[in-house]
Amino acid sequence: MTVFDRERLDPATFKLDVARMREGWYSDKYFSNLVGLLLSLGQDGHAIDWSEETIHTYGPVSARDVGNTVVEMQIFTRREPYAIIVGVDKSLAMLRQCTGYFTDDGVFVNTFDTLQVEAVHDGHFAKFGGNPQVVSPVLRVRGRYRDFAMLETPILGTLTRASRVATNVYETLRAANGKTVLFFPARFDAHEVQAADGYAYSIAVQSFNQRYTMDAGISVSTDEQGSWWGGLGGGTVAHAA
Repeated sequence: MTVFDRERLDPATFKLDVARMREGWYSDKYFSNLVGLLLSLGQDGHAIDWSEETIHTYGPVSARDVGNTVVEMQIFTRREPYAIIVGVDKSLAMLRQCTGYFTDDGVFVNTFDTLQVEAVHDGHFAKFGGNPQVVSPVLRVRGRYRDFAMLETPILGTLTRASRVATNVYETLRAANGKTVLFFPARFDAHEVQAADGYAYSIAVQSFNQRYTMDAGISVSTDEQGSWWGGLGGGTVAHAA
């Protein structure tokens, strides 16, 4: 779950739309197009005579080899001077449930077990000093690229938003000198993001308390905001009363 307990959230927590995510519904279309190209190459046995130095090889290479190319995807932050990383467990759930391919009969074959995955825990404190050549990946995925290429869009979206919320909350807590900061954004955003945002908020509070030996409270306004970590919404009474 977090750097605090070293456990991962159950993939069922996130209620992912697995069927459509496997089909690329949530992916930028150029990833879908690329996967289609790699699939075609992977089924083709004819040789291709490469002559470009940039691919670091010369001579005949089969199209099948190109279609089955193995890569390492690295995801890192370039936010100075640091970011509180959140969204890792959800990203891993996407990989676990949606890595693979469809057979000609439309059956999905899950190939997650063929991947090599390294990931930090939610709440990881990632520093960045401004040099784009010096980065610290928070997620590494190595395997056949076409099996997980389409997941880049939802993975990056998840990590970016959750880490931004957590980092902003963390900095707000610093400015408030440890006072409890109420999390009350539900009326300003779509209800679908409440669970992820509330989780990111809770991670930020725990990170702040641990780093500064403080005891800031965790207070969300809706039950959904606490659903990933067992919290409940709280409040007084609406102004209309």
